[in-house]
Amino acid sequence: MTKFLKIKEMIFPRDIIVGHEALERLPDLCERLLEGKALIVEGKKTKKIAGDRVKKLLQKSKFETFEIVVTSSTMREVKKVQRVIEKEKINFVVGVGGGKVIDVSKLSSYRSNIPFISVPTAASHDGIASPMASIKDKDSQASKKAVSPLAIVADTSIIKKAPYRMLSSGCADVISNLSAIKDWELAHRLRNEEFSTYAYSLSKTSAELIMENSDLIKTYTEEGVWIAVKGMIVSGVAMSVAGNSRPASGAEHMFSHALDAIAPGKALHGEQCGVGAIMMLYLHGEDWKSVRDVLKEIGAPTNAKELGIPKKKIVEALVRAHSIRPDRYTILGEGGLTKEAAKSIAKKTGVI
Repeated sequence: MTKFLKIKEMIFPRDIIVGHEALERLPDLCERLLEGKALIVEGKKTKKIAGDRVKKLLQKSKFETFEIVVTSSTMREVKKVQRVIEKEKINFVVGVGGGKVIDVSKLSSYRSNIPFISVPTAASHDGIASPMASIKDKDSQASKKAVSPLAIVADTSIIKKAPYRMLSSGCADVISNLSAIKDWELAHRLRNEEFSTYAYSLSKTSAELIMENSDLIKTYTEEGVWIAVKGMIVSGVAMSVAGNSRPASGAEHMFSHALDAIAPGKALHGEQCGVGAIMMLYLHGEDWKSVRDVLKEIGAPTNAKELGIPKKKIVEALVRAHSIRPDRYTILGEGGLTKEAAKSIAKKTGVI
């Protein structure tokens, strides 16, 4: 009989507070879970939106606070934050902002081996709760392993003030899980890749939560924001269970990263993943039309024109997508798509 030697570590957020004026609960949470010096990582805009408030709340609780403004999700910014952590002997990081700020906070705290609290001011993708950080390194965007936040404080009254486009992008990112889990299943079946039915179920549940509540989300009420953020957090937890980004990142994300290289700054990450999911679900023989219809309903792009990206760039990204992560097996296979096949898929799904 073979000896069982498998070992796996799953790290989840200890505390999740989501709702109206949730930010007011931050001091109590920090007092319960943490001690020492806090570094508030923020963006120029998010400093005014919530960073200054976080500083006041923590100082009231007698925490010594330091601040740093980051401008992009790059390794340069990560190292800049790490230097402050080291110099000031910081004990924990509070990331206050959108995706870029959260990603930089997450990776710099992970590399410095200190806890991180996620305080999103917008909900543009599922990174607010995931153990992965999307960071630009040497001109290419890559998903880097980090750790889940120790806690998440998502104030819906703050998130609702962000442009609605951010929320619809975040929802599109979670909906694209439906494509990612199909790729994961395929890799498990054809390559015997490790597979977690629990992570799969969580990922699927998060996408279905958004799909089923699209009518409420599009009203852009605090209740709609609450449901959307809940979906993003569950998606992040699915990645913590898997120990990687498989439950939420497949060929649709590779397509998005290819677009980042070919047509940078044109569309948001989640928007690109949503459009990618339409085409990848078509390749899987799944119900891509329902996904397209929900994306339309929540106001997310479903084609090249709405993304603001030329048709030929969409085709080029489809052809290039398989090479973005050669180690990750997806519906695109090892050889990828020919230009003719890519054009045909994009046309049949109405993307071009």
